[in-house]
Amino acid sequence: MNAQRDALSRFSPLWEAPATPPRRVIWKLGAGESLVFDREFNVPYDVDDALLGEVLRRMREAGIPESDAYPGRPCG
Repeated sequence: MNAQRDALSRFSPLWEAPATPPRRVIWKLGAGESLVFDREFNVPYDVDDALLGEVLRRMREAGIPESDAYPGRPCG
């Protein structure tokens, strides 16, 4: 359990109170699949698959916005 807690600690900024507008949001892709999206860099945020469920749970608990609409800027 300590290894998972240590691994989760590096993701703790993801469930801190969101800035306005929030840098990172939850993007719902459909079929029950969601990921973390970094709006500053306009890319999905890399979260280990084994930890993604817990990271998303903590983000939701902290009130991080989520949407099924593309949260980034147009590319190009």
